[in-house]
Amino acid sequence: MNLSLSRRAFAATAALAPMACTHAGETVLGTGAPAAAAPLAANPLVRQRADTQIFRHTDGWYYLMGSVPEYDRLALRRSRTLAGLATAEERVLWRHEATGPMSGFLWAPELHFVDGRWIVYFAAGPSGGGEDVFRIRTYTVVCDGPDPMTGKWSVLGEFKAPWDSFNLDSTIFTHRGVRYFSWAQREPGIETNSNVYIAPMKDALTLAAAPARLTVPTLDWEIRGYKVNEGSAFVNRNGRLFMTYSASATDARYCLGLLSVDENANIMDPRAWTKSQEPVFVTCRETSVYGPGHNSFTVDENGNDILVYHGRDYEAIEGDPLFNPDRHTRIQRLYFNAKGEPDFGVPVGNGPLPERFAPAVRRGENLVQEGKSLKVGAAPIERTQFRSLPGAEGAVQLSPVMMPDHCIVVTADGSAKLAPRNATGAAPGADMFVREAVAGGAVRFVSKAFGGKALAHSSDNVRLASATDPASAWLPG
Repeated sequence: MNLSLSRRAFAATAALAPMACTHAGETVLGTGAPAAAAPLAANPLVRQRADTQIFRHTDGWYYLMGSVPEYDRLALRRSRTLAGLATAEERVLWRHEATGPMSGFLWAPELHFVDGRWIVYFAAGPSGGGEDVFRIRTYTVVCDGPDPMTGKWSVLGEFKAPWDSFNLDSTIFTHRGVRYFSWAQREPGIETNSNVYIAPMKDALTLAAAPARLTVPTLDWEIRGYKVNEGSAFVNRNGRLFMTYSASATDARYCLGLLSVDENANIMDPRAWTKSQEPVFVTCRETSVYGPGHNSFTVDENGNDILVYHGRDYEAIEGDPLFNPDRHTRIQRLYFNAKGEPDFGVPVGNGPLPERFAPAVRRGENLVQEGKSLKVGAAPIERTQFRSLPGAEGAVQLSPVMMPDHCIVVTADGSAKLAPRNATGAAPGADMFVREAVAGGAVRFVSKAFGGKALAHSSDNVRLASATDPASAWLPG
């Protein structure tokens, strides 16, 4: 492969776009069995794996695939836990061929279980340099056995797209008993790099009906650098089907958009879908995550929705961003607002996954970071997320997502505030708490500096109280 070529440069005249991922067609999305003692995952979950797909299959395993920096192979790993994917053994299922249409770049692989067979969809082009290297089309390889980690993989064929033009980012989802295919493609006659389409499937490689074009990049945040809509992923919640997609160039401008439709509507009618006029997930300099995109959805061990995506932890890139290796796999909790719509917050940055803490006796409110102060109430999700950072002797520091260099400390009068993480506050250990389990799934944070006292809510404020006070119990979520 000639990695000096710019995929996006070719795209400007020939049709191009990054890649896509979503949960597999046969998963237990939203039905995972509770597992209270699952290890805590941290970001980045897997380094140098972009366009990542993670899903939990009915066999109980988590599977992960993504683009490798060399774009030369399809690699799969699996684990019984999300955290375990970080160190799970990786098996190479298939490598690009020596010559021909699948001898060059391999983009955005996705593993799916289709009609009793494990199949990987991926995009590929020929090697040899020149424009042909970006003659990207969608292909499949198939496993000859029930275990994708041990079976033999071979080429199944090419996806029969409606046009012989650039296409990639293929995924599968099932809605109301019908299996659908979704992908990104440059449609002749439309001057964009890629649009997103869906269609019901006849079989693994063939559509059962003409496609519906769901979104075309026209908004200013969809056409920065390139006119791109790609990487669709689907989740059905609260009576609606939601589709995320990625937009713009693959540097810090890369972001997620959102479409939604009533779950009982005709999803093949583009007029039934509502498109967000603003991006829903973008670069966040406070958390140092740049160009978040190409997402998929899964659930954690307790059945909570998890957003999977890639992003860099720095902004400046030398050369073509597609050949920068540091698009890392990241995950975080996906929340839903009072209207039942997904609220993505911000990409939460590196470190243990954060949580939100609601007073056990005051539902509907959360512990909130407000500047360097703390309160209990309502706020945007990103100001209600705190990390438990490990300290000495099993204690933790509580650090807000939007101020990662600060943590909660307690003062001599028992009040709590935010201070730099190297400050000790009123006494040694004033920034450290022991997390203890409380009945009903709640937790308390007992101060290391002030024995027998724990963080508690007092009206809208946060201060120390007796560790036996009901106000010191917080529900994590």
